[in-house]
Amino acid sequence: MTDIPNLDELIRMALREDIGDGDHSTLACIPPSATDCAKMVAKQDGVICGCEVGEKVFKIVDSSLNVTMIKKDGDFVAKGDIIMLVEGHSGSILTAERTALNFMQRLSGIATETNRMVKMLAGLNTRLLDTRKTTPNMRLLEKYAVHCGGGTNHRIGLYDMIMLKDNHIDFAGGIESAIDRTHEYLRSIGKSLKIEIEVRNLDELNRVMAHGGVDRIMLDNFDIPTLREAVRRIEGRYETEASGGITDQTLRPYAETGVDYISVGALTHHIKSLDISLVKK
Repeated sequence: MTDIPNLDELIRMALREDIGDGDHSTLACIPPSATDCAKMVAKQDGVICGCEVGEKVFKIVDSSLNVTMIKKDGDFVAKGDIIMLVEGHSGSILTAERTALNFMQRLSGIATETNRMVKMLAGLNTRLLDTRKTTPNMRLLEKYAVHCGGGTNHRIGLYDMIMLKDNHIDFAGGIESAIDRTHEYLRSIGKSLKIEIEVRNLDELNRVMAHGGVDRIMLDNFDIPTLREAVRRIEGRYETEASGGITDQTLRPYAETGVDYISVGALTHHIKSLDISLVKK
């Protein structure tokens, strides 16, 4: 996680948002010289994520705080497990508490949900993908949480892979035109990026397969019998990805069609945070 650009500034922004002109609750009742030790505790089972972020929050608030990690990112935790210990100025611990928990609860929630869904695919070759449906400025952290939960990261943004979705195709004048223009553009800028294209039915799939020039085909909102037929027609010529409206009840049946990837936007945009608390040791 240390290679995430601007992580310190993201944390400082979150702290400025929370603290404003001062943590007046703490300043009002905690003597400046008071010291203590607190423990961060899991209040439900799950996969922990964001330990380094939490540690950085405490250290940015007060570099003299001593943070001891008991768990690391990707570890399974049970209700009652201690995740970390924080020792030092009581006021600093209290000021940093909520921001540290906000980061860690959300990232752990994503890792936990991802892990739950990955387990549903046990024994199959299909991999679970995230999407770009992320919290602004939190994308790299949220995709890191997906990775900690055992999922696979899709493209990071608009810059590291070409994805020709339905609107691109319609605005470009059709499937063939969109693919050809993409190759011309990549040649003109000297870039080599993988190309994925979305198809909405078997007729569009046939057009893509006849034209070629892509690396992966996204089969969007296909029902299971149609997806199975699409995967059969592609027969390993291209990577395949299923997307759209896939639920707990349909995840494994979709995977059993032999599709290479299933993308689930809900991994990052419709998630319940893991319950974690910080209490006096």
